Amino acid sequence: MRERNKIILEYGTYMLSFFVSYIASLADWYYVSGVILIIEAVYLYVHWVRESGSLVELRALFTLAWVGGQGISCLKLSTLQDIWSYITWLSFFVIYIAFGIGYEWGRKYSRVEGKEPEKDERKADRLFRCIMALLGISVVCFTIEIFQIGYIPVFSDEPYSYSYFQMSALHYLHYCAISCILIPGLTVLWKKISSGERRWKSAAVIAANVAAFAVPFLYVSRFQFLFEIGVAAVIYILVNKNMRKRTLILLEIVVCAAYVIITLSQKRDATYLNNVFKMKYAQMPVFLTQPYIYIANNFDNFDCLVKNLPKFTYGLRMIFPFVSLTGLKFVMPNLVPATLYLTSTELTTLTMFYDAYYDLGVVGVFILALIIGIVAKVVIDIIKKSDNPVVYLLYGQIAVYLALAFFTTWFSSPATWFWLILTGIIYCYVGYDKR
Repeated sequence: MRERNKIILEYGTYMLSFFVSYIASLADWYYVSGVILIIEAVYLYVHWVRESGSLVELRALFTLAWVGGQGISCLKLSTLQDIWSYITWLSFFVIYIAFGIGYEWGRKYSRVEGKEPEKDERKADRLFRCIMALLGISVVCFTIEIFQIGYIPVFSDEPYSYSYFQMSALHYLHYCAISCILIPGLTVLWKKISSGERRWKSAAVIAANVAAFAVPFLYVSRFQFLFEIGVAAVIYILVNKNMRKRTLILLEIVVCAAYVIITLSQKRDATYLNNVFKMKYAQMPVFLTQPYIYIANNFDNFDCLVKNLPKFTYGLRMIFPFVSLTGLKFVMPNLVPATLYLTSTELTTLTMFYDAYYDLGVVGVFILALIIGIVAKVVIDIIKKSDNPVVYLLYGQIAVYLALAFFTTWFSSPATWFWLILTGIIYCYVGYDKR
């Protein structure tokens, strides 16, 4: 375990910043409240990046997302946003502290830096087969969806057509269709461990990646687009220890460009969005309005839940992945509570801990944050010991979920568990040794 004084100093600065931010919000000094938490998030991120030796250290990413996201929300740039309940503030505080306890408790701290994956043609061949298999499955399932539903979201004039592009009776089909988002991450690993590449394999992998990015574009799904880029970027950073700053800047430009392209493809102008989101500054450009509201409003949706929830559901929300993946949701549709408490029906994104509070209140968010903290540290330990390159794919997914902790209830989403299970299958296949 790390030095106690160091831990106290790190979390002490957070506690002080949180308390000052809370007092500032009570005085309606929203800019002050927000800026304090944003500065603290950046400070802790930089501190832990330097200490760990990794730009994508899991605790650092979670801090930047959770504390920084809360700070952005505290700015109150939309009239949809209201003064938070003290229970909301308490929940946000408990979440971060519980994550820290899970991350620090009982484990020897060490740097994230581990050995780079070694060249292994046998494992490279297996990774190639996995890439091709995901390509085939995704293309076939996506094509079936097109014919069954009758349109492609990107060519539809409806603003939210992508939200309805799936067949509820065949939910596995949709999960399989979007499984191609794992291809870019697998490609990074394949390039890293492959020694004697053949041209036809390189061409096939390029085609697979084109399809992997085309599917989210056709869905008009910013999340899927950014998810696959994010996972691939995290893996690239992990397996290239001596990466140049120029390469990192290029990665950032690619992510930003991808976001702008997918945003503009949704055919929504700034006036429409600023009206829907009730922004206080009507002239904000669309590529600023959307990221702000998709970060900030999630915390306000959590507050809306806290203020309006009549009773806890004692686990029914968090078991939804099991209910969905087993098909029980069609047999027992009332098993999972469907009511969402939102600031606006247009804004349905939540935080990672929304369902945990729905089930057990402050106790629920504490338990979930504690477990996530423990899992994050375990994943870091595994990546240092395992010689299976697919472990980096697991790390990449967890990193993206933590980096987007403000966005939605990742671990009560069937898609999350579907991808994690699929990653586990790939891990077993690539690492299997007949001997």
